[in-house]
Amino acid sequence: MNLICAALLFLIAFSFALAGTTRTGVWLIERRNPPVGAFAEINGARIHYVHIPAPTGADLPPVVFIHGASANLRDQMLPLKPLLEGRAELLFLDRPGFGWSERGAGNNETLAAQADTIAALMDRLGIEKAIIVGHSFGGAVTTAFARTHPGKTLGLVFLTPVSHPWPGGATAWYYKLTATPIIGWLFSETLAYPAGMLQIGDATSCVFSPNKVPDGYVDDASIPLVLRPGAFRANARDVAQLYNHVRAASPGYRDIKAPTVVISGDRDKVVYATIHSVGLERDIPGAELVWVRNLGHKPDWIAPDLVVGAIEKAAGAPVDLQAMAMTVESRIAGDKQGAGRCPELKVPDAELAPG
Repeated sequence: MNLICAALLFLIAFSFALAGTTRTGVWLIERRNPPVGAFAEINGARIHYVHIPAPTGADLPPVVFIHGASANLRDQMLPLKPLLEGRAELLFLDRPGFGWSERGAGNNETLAAQADTIAALMDRLGIEKAIIVGHSFGGAVTTAFARTHPGKTLGLVFLTPVSHPWPGGATAWYYKLTATPIIGWLFSETLAYPAGMLQIGDATSCVFSPNKVPDGYVDDASIPLVLRPGAFRANARDVAQLYNHVRAASPGYRDIKAPTVVISGDRDKVVYATIHSVGLERDIPGAELVWVRNLGHKPDWIAPDLVVGAIEKAAGAPVDLQAMAMTVESRIAGDKQGAGRCPELKVPDAELAPG
């Protein structure tokens, strides 16, 4: 009995120590990564955003950016703002629960609700219509936006998106654990931060692989913000519902009428490009798929010029994206970062999601 009590006391003390480490880590993360934009109260949630008004003579329509899982507005803003500022009105935002945006009291727990929040923020800022650019998980929010707010959608640009059900519907174990009531709260308040900080470098390398991670990316893009317990739980709940969402939503993609461009790489180690990107090209009428050899999961950072070209094409400009893709391919042909360490993502043996 004494041994059992001693073990229990040790476990309690260890949990408190981990919780203390997490609290200290959160304080440091927030101190090093303060808000960079403004805030708006949208449907009971305080949303953090960066809005760059259009200059006189802007040659592009407004552009709204929707970031992926585990990220925040800086992930798209840092590589793309320098190329687009002065050409268009730009809106970068932290999705509800990420970065410095609040999740709200149950108002943003579905992807459709998050799309509604983005539409409401656009209304608040006077943006009537825009080209919507979604990366990775943000692609699923982008399709939700296009389906529920077609009048606000001038065009769509998908960057290595998630959009369709994949065989098995598997996600990482820690997402499922964190999305579990009580247990998930304990995990996020104790283990998620220290374990995440130990893994963040290797995980980021595999997200970019085979392309090189830009110097200072993790710190510059404020990626550790997602390791704060509240953000970690919001991220997990989003990912946990993703499969059921895209399974229900994907048959409706055929009703999307906006001009659409999809950019994907054949070395993506995060999502099944031959299911999601190929599926979007198949299901959205007139969509153009730009397939880039030796590109991983981050075209926003590795090929920002191609992304800008896709935005121009979605706006109606006669841009030869396939020729631009060949230029990118020649630039990254020798990239081998993560070779032998980051496993290739093998496509399951199953038919593509029904269209």
